[in-house]
Amino acid sequence: MMRNKKLFLVVTSILVLALALAGCGQKPAEEAKGQKDTIVVAQSADAKSLDPHATNDSTSSNVMTQIYDTLVYATEDMEIQPGLAESWNQVDDTTWEFNIRKGVKFHNGEELKASDVKFTLDRMMKSSKVSHIVEAIDSVEVVDDYKVVIKTKEPFSPLLAHLAHSAAGILNEKAVKEAGDNYGQNPVGTGPFKFVSWEAGDKITLERFDDYFRGPAKLKKVVFRVVPEGTNRTIGLETGEIDIAYGIEPIDKDRVANHENLQLIEAPSLGMYYIGFNCEKAPFDNKLVRQAVSYAINPDDIIEAVLSGSGFKANSPIAPGVFGYNDKLNRYEYNPEKAKELLKEAGYENGFKTELWISGSLANQIAQIVQAQLKEIGIDVSIESLEWGTYIDRTAKGEQEMFFLGWTTVTGDADYGLYPLFHSSAKGSAGNRSFYGNPEVDKLLEQGKVATDIEKREEIYKKAQELIMEDAPIFPLFYKLQNAGTQKFIKGFKLHPAGHHKLYNIYFE
Repeated sequence: MMRNKKLFLVVTSILVLALALAGCGQKPAEEAKGQKDTIVVAQSADAKSLDPHATNDSTSSNVMTQIYDTLVYATEDMEIQPGLAESWNQVDDTTWEFNIRKGVKFHNGEELKASDVKFTLDRMMKSSKVSHIVEAIDSVEVVDDYKVVIKTKEPFSPLLAHLAHSAAGILNEKAVKEAGDNYGQNPVGTGPFKFVSWEAGDKITLERFDDYFRGPAKLKKVVFRVVPEGTNRTIGLETGEIDIAYGIEPIDKDRVANHENLQLIEAPSLGMYYIGFNCEKAPFDNKLVRQAVSYAINPDDIIEAVLSGSGFKANSPIAPGVFGYNDKLNRYEYNPEKAKELLKEAGYENGFKTELWISGSLANQIAQIVQAQLKEIGIDVSIESLEWGTYIDRTAKGEQEMFFLGWTTVTGDADYGLYPLFHSSAKGSAGNRSFYGNPEVDKLLEQGKVATDIEKREEIYKKAQELIMEDAPIFPLFYKLQNAGTQKFIKGFKLHPAGHHKLYNIYFE
């Protein structure tokens, strides 16, 4: 009786959610084309903050990319283009001059000045969440209202790529100081859309900024909806209540691709997904245990069963499209017997119990496969599923033992792909949630930052990847193709390899 009651409650909950998404049913395409001025974008989790210096998670960045502009930006081909800086000049190895566009307005009506750029970068350098992105900067000097000089501590080749990071969006000094601790809920940028409201756990509403320096967007409003379950994002597309859904689940891809009113967009990304180990907690403070787990997991099963083939096995912590990627690395090929040998050598012949922390439905499917595979070598894994914000906070504190996560090298440079995840100074919220440290790796990552010769930099990063894979603070599982489902009448939408898709050029046809 109890089992039937639970089943009834589950079915009822699914129906209620489906009806909520369906609303009044799908609007005819003709009506959508003629009258629609608002786009609804669904993603799997709510933003954590809209302050670029308070978080570095993807769902927050997806929203912030619409609100803020950076000094320079990377195109879908990862080419650096002028942003709020109309031009720049590298004076010497450590000195860069940036000429700021005149007449650019913030959403509060203030004009962008060089002082705002200095305020932003100085504030960013003090942030525990994102300071690693601009760690190379020594000082920011205001020459006049429209010129700043950025000096780096040492030569730093990927400076422009780092300044194109969404976390380097330029803030208005007056707005930040007026809002104080509440700035993350009251963002002010120069971007094509300005903040209107935030209903926590449900939606964030933005509206067109008519004074945008590149010209107003064609859309009037953008609404980011929180829809954690992938299948419900697909249902929302089918009913017409959602216009763009990020992260279509592999099981729903054909359903979207074959729908007469929908289209599936798929493209490579700069992302890598991994199982992480807390190197400061037993038994994962033992390299042999980490290696054993790496040999015991078969990514092929995950790619086939969960991703439906929309990905390929990873051999490195960074993806093939990233500068410095080492294509010669040997990965941990599936070998349960080798795993058992290593466990015995480490003193865990009879296995052990541990927790695997996850967030999200896709992660849950992956975790169940990992759980079953590790059981074969005597490791008893319990799966702990957490809400995204809680997950980010607690893994930053190092409470986890094992965890599943992804990292996107948004700059396209190995410095950003490796330094935040593996340098000992980045332990915690900066990205190194494995709490890994190796002095030799630290030294290489520091050398890679300052080297100006491209071939030398590439050699340094390839060596660093070899050491990291040997130490196994993480087990890179796969590189996943990114996707989105959209209504067919939506035009101008492109997937950005860094994962933060701009909505400025979207229009309805």
